[in-house]
Parts: sequence; C-alpha cells; structure tokens
Amino acid sequence: MRRRPDVEAHDLVAADASDRLILESAGLDRPESAREMRPSHAFEHPKQHIPATPTATSHVGSVVVVGDRYGALALPLAAAGLRVLVHQDALSGERAARLNAVAVGLAQASDVDSIVVPGVTWHPLDGDLFAGATLVLMQLPRSLGALDEIAGLIADHADPAVHVVAGGRVKHMTPAMNGVLARHFATVTADRGVGKSRVLRASDPRARVDPSAVRPGSSGRRARPGALTWPRTERDEATGLTICAHGAAFAGAGVDIGTRLLLSVLDQAPDASRVIDLGCGTGVLAVSYARAHPDARVIATDQSSAAVASATATAMANGVAAASGSAPHSPLGGPPGVTVVRDDALGAQPDASADLILLNPPFHSGAAVTARIAPRLFADAARVLRPGGELWCVWNSHLRYRPQLGALVGTTRQIVRDPKFTVTASVR
Repeated sequence: MRRRPDVEAHDLVAADASDRLILESAGLDRPESAREMRPSHAFEHPKQHIPATPTATSHVGSVVVVGDRYGALALPLAAAGLRVLVHQDALSGERAARLNAVAVGLAQASDVDSIVVPGVTWHPLDGDLFAGATLVLMQLPRSLGALDEIAGLIADHADPAVHVVAGGRVKHMTPAMNGVLARHFATVTADRGVGKSRVLRASDPRARVDPSAVRPGSSGRRARPGALTWPRTERDEATGLTICAHGAAFAGAGVDIGTRLLLSVLDQAPDASRVIDLGCGTGVLAVSYARAHPDARVIATDQSSAAVASATATAMANGVAAASGSAPHSPLGGPPGVTVVRDDALGAQPDASADLILLNPPFHSGAAVTARIAPRLFADAARVLRPGGELWCVWNSHLRYRPQLGALVGTTRQIVRDPKFTVTASVR
C-alpha cells in the first residue's frame, strides 16, 4: 500500500495494525471468510467462520466502509468479491486507493479519477450511503464531531440490525468516543487492545422512527438525547460571519487563531478580481474576501469533502455564493461570488490564472504531524499565480516557512506577527 498522491515519507504509513484489526474483528480478514461471512455474523469471534455453502454466500450483502485512508479496508473486501460502498473524506486518499487497486491488479490503469475498481463505489457522506446497511467498518476519525455525524447517519438510515466495527490506534483514541457512539447506539463495547490498536463495536440504533408516524412536512428524524445537528451553524461576532461546519471540518463552526490573524490584515491584501482560498476549510477566508469585494470571483478549494460541504453552506449563509450553474473547475472566469471546489491542492486550476491566493496551510496528514504539505501547496500556488500575483499565507512561526516561500513563490514580506503566527505576502 502506498499513499501517493498524498505526501509520502518513511514515517508516514499507508496502513497499520488497526486496518487489519478492523477486518479481523468483523470476521473479514481472509478472502475465504469474507466470501462466506454473513453481515449478521460480524460480531462473532473473528476465527469463527461460516462453512462455505451456497446459502451463506448468497446472504453476503454490501459492506459500508468509512474513513478508509488509502484502501487498506476496501480493497481486500473487493478482492474477496464483496460489494463495498466507501466514503473517504480526503480526495488524495480516494485517489491513492484507486492507484493501489491498480498496483495489486484489481483495476486497470487509467486517469486516476477514471479508474474503476470492480465491486467498489465511492459516495458522499449522507443517508444514502448507509441506507439498509447491516455492517459498517470505520477508521475512527480524529474529531468527535466527525464521529457524531457519522454515527448519527448510521443510526438513522442503516438497517436496525446494523453492526458497526470502528477501530484506530490506541494513542489516538479517547473514552469520549464511546460516549459519542452511545448517543446513537444502545450497545457500545470496546475490545481489548491488540498491537497498540483497538476496536469499538456499536449496535442497536437508538430512537428509530416509524415512517408511518412521521408528521407531514417533518424531517422524519427524532433527535436522540444529546444529538447534534449537522452542519452546525454559529455566528462569529468578531467577523459578522455565519459559519457552517460539518463534523470533520477543521476548527468546526469557529475561527481558528491563525485564520483570525490573517483576517485582521485582509483589508491590506490587493483588490483582486480572481482569488483562490486554498485549503478553504469552512470557507471563512473566501467568504470574508467576497463580502469585502463583491465583484471578485473567488474559488474556495479543499480536498476534504466535509470542508467543501461546509464552505458551500457558509457561502450560502452569508449571501456570497456564486450564481448556480457556474462551471465547477473554472469559476475564476465565471460570475462573482464564491464557488467551492473539491480538488487536491490546485490540480484543476490553470497556470497563471489567479491574482491572489489565500492560504492557511495544514501541518497534519491524518494524525501525523508533517512539514511536507505546505511546500507542495506553495509550489502549486506559484504555478497558478499570474506574474505579479500574491500569495498571502499564515503559518505557525516556529515552522519558519519564509525561506521556502521566497524560493518557491517569490519575494516575501512579513505583514504581521504575533507570539504564535506569522502572516506573509509573497509576490510571484
């Protein structure tokens, strides 16, 4: 398994013991067991397999996989002949899974987004993904909000007999995860740790709704005790923005302190007509610029599907969404306002097409801290900026990105600095 096109390094892995443990705990760790396992038997001992009979095989249904990082969960199941419905938040992870399928002979080589993996389909995170599901495998997300949103969707839309097998590395798990699952499931248990990994199991969804009892015009959902509504919406008084955030969106429905520092000097940025918010998160920078420059064409781009959905909702909530029907990958020539795009960095944007790029670069890849992401974004920004265009970037001061910005983009000056963050402007 490899991570490409995501960042690769000796300390950044594409799979770990938690992937294997999830499959083992669901009784799907070997091809023969996967072919023979009924989803309803997923909570039996992982070594207790159903005899290979036509009846058993005919009862194998689809398996829903959420949070598979680079294909380590979905591809073994597809190789065993199961139908796998997958949601991966990161576009780079989805592309890596397709490329890994080619590498192991499950798929034919093609343009990465056109690679067809037999038995595997990719889906948005919504009720349709879980409709009627009896088995859900999940890599536990870092965010409790993301876990709450996923668990709520499963409880509301999956089969009442659904079983959830969710795993991760012990060092990234907390007891609060059990509590989040317990909001949505009556039965939540934790297995013993194995190889520094652990599995949580959930079943018996709470507060299921009888469709015949739903009032006309209602959502068809009954709130469970402590359940949250996604996306969450909050008003930030300092900026006057209404911010919408799905569970996996960075900083949630608030404004992180780095972005807030960049916002404090955003009025000093050039008056540009073609603007990109790279790694947009909930779209705070894109929406703020669009509100101050009503004629600007702003693209907000992120590889996270949760970020794209959040930024889209934020732009609409603040009245700056571009007119519907604008081309998703060429908004810089379209109508004014904010158009949101799911993209790996700026892969869909043409060279020398932007006047201004705004960036608060991440330094995490999943749970791993890495300084390798930002330079890739700087280089991509340099390609997309027109001559004389500017990259305005906020970064943790201890990371000392200024030499890299100067080398990759162009002359770089400091705009503002506080004890934790620095804002710079680099001219192409």
